[in-house]
Amino acid sequence: MSKTFELARDAWGAYFDTVSRGLAGKQVDIEIAALSLGSQVAAAWLPVFGVTYDPKNDLLAVMADGLDHMIRHPRQIFVDSDGAELHSIHAIDGDGNSQIIRFRSPLSLPGAAPA
Repeated sequence: MSKTFELARDAWGAYFDTVSRGLAGKQVDIEIAALSLGSQVAAAWLPVFGVTYDPKNDLLAVMADGLDHMIRHPRQIFVDSDGAELHSIHAIDGDGNSQIIRFRSPLSLPGAAPA
């Protein structure tokens, strides 16, 4: 069963280092919601390489195929996880914008039909 919870700031680095290992083969969708911009899609189901938090620069980074998405000075981070698998991240950035990062496994294609 999936559960959403707020991560304590002092756990961000270790948490994302751990869950990034489980993101191999997953895809990522990134949406930014801001009063000044409305809702914008920054990435639509790209292969994801990982998520990391850099405490020195106060930066949450999502690395995907052809995109490094940076969330500067996150204020709060919420995760939706079932314990073994990360489903989404909701980060409030330094400007108060919501950034929603969703993960999924790619759809499997059916096997070839016998000839």
